[in-house]
Amino acid sequence: MSIVVTGATGELGRLVVERLLATVPARSVAAVVRDKEKAAALAARGVEIRIADYDRPETLAGAFRSGDRVLLISGSEVGKRVAQHTAVIDAAKAAGVAQLAYTGVLGGPDADFLLAAEHKATEQLILDSGVPYTFLRNGWYTENYTANLGPVLEHGAVVANAGDGRVASATRADYADAAATVLTGEGHLGAAYELSGDVAWSLAEYAAMVAAATGREITYTEVPAAVHQEILVGAGVPAPFAEILVDVDEAIGRGLLAGTSGDLARLIGRPTTPASVTVSAAVAAA
Repeated sequence: MSIVVTGATGELGRLVVERLLATVPARSVAAVVRDKEKAAALAARGVEIRIADYDRPETLAGAFRSGDRVLLISGSEVGKRVAQHTAVIDAAKAAGVAQLAYTGVLGGPDADFLLAAEHKATEQLILDSGVPYTFLRNGWYTENYTANLGPVLEHGAVVANAGDGRVASATRADYADAAATVLTGEGHLGAAYELSGDVAWSLAEYAAMVAAATGREITYTEVPAAVHQEILVGAGVPAPFAEILVDVDEAIGRGLLAGTSGDLARLIGRPTTPASVTVSAAVAAA
């Protein structure tokens, strides 16, 4: 039996692998990747490398073994994920895995925004498959904001159409810790965890965090959805993805990413990382 992480060289996957390697022997960990070269450092540490591609179902036949505990990290290509995830689920079922953990979205079936649709469909596919499962319904990553500090610092403004909505974000490292806990522990089969930060903050408060970290005046500028769409497209964001980002802001305005269930802190055994800490680190690195 191995603990298998798909997308193991991605931003979340590599953090999960690091958490696992701090807990279990490297020989117990397998990384499913598309590019063997990108996983060379993991192989050198004793992690088993299994080559497979979500877009090529035939390559997934050897990705899993009977009794494996598997983390399916959702694909990054919006619009292609249901087909990709179906291929992984089918391969996991055929192999007889002991657990299939999936990184979905906060709210699960109650999330009604565009970005949630493929996650909801994937959860249903997993339920229909009969594979033993754990749903890790990840909320928003604080890095979704701090990775895009450039325009905020350039214009001195956080621009969005989220109104006074609040975001209970956490860091990728927080979510990775939760995934590692579920993959190495017991009692998680059949569970659906609503994972989010301990504190929900507004975008006005986020602007204040950036201001405090930079010593500059940073404001929150609320704009209509259509205007935000135009701004994003004008900045080079493809129109379909800009629509998704604008729709997420609308969901934030409705409170759909503000939930603070405490599941994440309970799983990782510590408070989640405050957004201000992540903001300060990102500003220092900018």
